[in-house]
Amino acid sequence: MEAFLVSTGVVALAEIGDKTQLLALLLAARYRQPVPVLLGILVATIANHALAGIVGALAADLIGGDWLRWAVGLSFLAVAAWMLVPDKLDDEETPRFRGRGAFLAALISMFLVEMGDKTQIATVVLAARFESLIAVIAGTTAGMMIANTPAVLLGEAAARHVPLKLVHGAAAAIFAVIGITVLLGFDGLT
Repeated sequence: MEAFLVSTGVVALAEIGDKTQLLALLLAARYRQPVPVLLGILVATIANHALAGIVGALAADLIGGDWLRWAVGLSFLAVAAWMLVPDKLDDEETPRFRGRGAFLAALISMFLVEMGDKTQIATVVLAARFESLIAVIAGTTAGMMIANTPAVLLGEAAARHVPLKLVHGAAAAIFAVIGITVLLGFDGLT
């Protein structure tokens, strides 16, 4: 249960103001079909985070011991620092899907834009940290949906009222605390 709750919380916070949330806003405005857009985001997230989780679990199996503790701890600290860098959606990163359905556009564009993103890297690290791969994937997917569902349903108006610096700072602090805990060996990871 810890793996699910930590994964959900960290990714939900990390996703606020992220480029994938901005893409969710754009898709919602473009297609005005929230259900297919949300389903596309859900399927893309499950696929993307399952791949990331598998990479993290394999890394944990291959590395192990103190090396794993250092790799995971330093990775959490790196993601904490990365959280403090503002995100924006660049035009060249946004795939164009003229004439395609809302579900397909959301599925393909969210999967591609999530590649190498903070939340994907966080999923790799969380899967390396926790033994329950399914709980991590379910948690990171839930976190993505918690952050992106309001973006799709409420649109740009809601995004203007969220203090992104505060949210990113809170997420960075959580990642940093987890990283320090892992590095100091207080989490049982060996």
